[in-house]
Amino acid sequence: MVRFETSHGDFTIELFEREAPLTVVNFLQYVDDGFFGGTIFHRIVPNFVIQGGGLTPEFEQKKTRAPVRNEANNGLQNTRGMLSMARTDAPHSATSQFFVNLTDNDFLDYRPGNHGYAVFGRITDGLDVIDRIAAVRTGRRQGFTDAPMEDVIINSARRVDSAG
Repeated sequence: MVRFETSHGDFTIELFEREAPLTVVNFLQYVDDGFFGGTIFHRIVPNFVIQGGGLTPEFEQKKTRAPVRNEANNGLQNTRGMLSMARTDAPHSATSQFFVNLTDNDFLDYRPGNHGYAVFGRITDGLDVIDRIAAVRTGRRQGFTDAPMEDVIINSARRVDSAG
């Protein structure tokens, strides 16, 4: 379990170590390094996703480690409240950025001919916070489209036990 404290409230995620072991190890290394503190949710698309975990409030990309292999073929689906790794068009390019599905996005799932996006966790507490973030007004900012017009900052991310 990982607890995120943000400028818009807190949420907790459960990680799927069995289904996405490489992705979870990668993600937890960023958590343990304190990498996510001071990053923002830089992309908000209502009824689709919120994305963050790699840019500063100045929209500068933080230095990341090497990409992780795409584990989208793990049987998990991009449904509401699930976390997946963001990546470029290259299927094995995910580093630190992740997104939360705001709705069921089955077109992001793995299937033959579609590498998909690796689901590795789910919101267990604070889905209302995710919805609050998703409601922030967006526009063009620092060259990014779908950017929040006010900063949505991740203050910290830390491991917690299942009790909180």
